[in-house]
Amino acid sequence: MVYTCILMVKTAIKILDHAYFRDKIVPFSEANVSIMTHAFMYGSAVFEGIRAYYNKDDNALYLLHAKEHLSRILNTAKIMRFQTHLSVQEMTDICIEVLKKNAPKEDAYLRPSWFKDVIRIGPSLVCEDDRDSFIVSAIALGDYIDTQKGLNVRTSSWRRVSDTAIPARAKVNGSYVNTGLAKAEAILSGYDDAIFLNEDGHVAEGSAMNLFMVRDGKLITSMGNENILEGITRSFVTRIAREDLGLEVDYRSMDRTELYVADEVFFCGTGAQIAPITAIDDYKIGTGKPGVISKKIQDLYTEICRGKVEKYKEYLIKIAY
Repeated sequence: MVYTCILMVKTAIKILDHAYFRDKIVPFSEANVSIMTHAFMYGSAVFEGIRAYYNKDDNALYLLHAKEHLSRILNTAKIMRFQTHLSVQEMTDICIEVLKKNAPKEDAYLRPSWFKDVIRIGPSLVCEDDRDSFIVSAIALGDYIDTQKGLNVRTSSWRRVSDTAIPARAKVNGSYVNTGLAKAEAILSGYDDAIFLNEDGHVAEGSAMNLFMVRDGKLITSMGNENILEGITRSFVTRIAREDLGLEVDYRSMDRTELYVADEVFFCGTGAQIAPITAIDDYKIGTGKPGVISKKIQDLYTEICRGKVEKYKEYLIKIAY
């Protein structure tokens, strides 16, 4: 295995041995591009993150929401004017092949990406000689952030990038500098993470995850036009809340101060999973501990991810060794 580390996650990243690169699976060490590649020079790449959960009782991985993520990456690629030559099913098959080749006996995280695989000067996304390539790398990954004790977060002084600048609904590599600034500010100020406001001053989302709050037994989250990523986990949480917990879910604008008086607040996302928030801007949220509804959603989500809930197995692809 190849090891490296990332400062803000405060844990080692274990990169799995093989990746998909330029139409074939190769050793990770051979999946390299020039430092002059357009994607590196100008951020012209799009990506998804897909989790695969290991169930030791089955000796199998459960790949979660693969088709949903890979459908979204094609939408992002369309916004970026990329020329894609693979279908959702073909990309899904590649992701499965990468996992089978690596055969991790632990939770894993796939990073599929389309990137502008050319060497030229100039940021234009359209050129006759362009080549847009598909790649998939993989790492072993458990909890990206602490999902148990509750997070202490702050409202960022940085605003969420606007749809009229770089659309937040598109997972564009270059736009994650926006996320990086907010996350760094939070960490350096002594907090675990950040909450973005949009240009109108309404709550958008976390640094790289969506946000829900609970008020009076109702689940509330931002609307899709509030400069947020239209999260796959966010949609799934909505279904779980409505169908399994009998909760009303409201999509609407939220003010910053609403969060301070909420009963519960939590992040959700592929990386973050379900992560309760217990303090925002030094205001205690609810009891100051992970809330009852947050924990119920978290527990059910965990069971679903490991293939233990029959109702939701349609969202999983079982990869047995």
